[in-house]
Amino acid sequence: MAVDSAKDLPPRTEIRTDPHDLIINVLGASFSITAGEDPKYLNEVLEQYNLAVASTQAISGMKDPLKVAILTGFLMCDEINKLKLQVEEEQAAAVKALSRLIFQLDRVTDSPHSQTESDA
Repeated sequence: MAVDSAKDLPPRTEIRTDPHDLIINVLGASFSITAGEDPKYLNEVLEQYNLAVASTQAISGMKDPLKVAILTGFLMCDEINKLKLQVEEEQAAAVKALSRLIFQLDRVTDSPHSQTESDA
């Protein structure tokens, strides 16, 4: 089936608010993306990635752009997983502490000394 004009194309659903273009120049590749994020945020993410690429090159000694990009992505995923694990551990510790606090509050409020004169 041939498409003769834009009106023959199926409708696309795009949920974008205020899209912004970001030009990415990394490891000899240059391209532009459009995203519905704040440009300042996008530039911060790009700067973080550039720093990660530079760090990967420094610690690995790799020069091949594809290998550097792959290793950088792998190292970033490793960091994300470690942070997730840390958050899960901190959440578990917080739940445990909160449970102890609730138990102690329950004990205090159920004790005979916690009753007021109007309860007696």
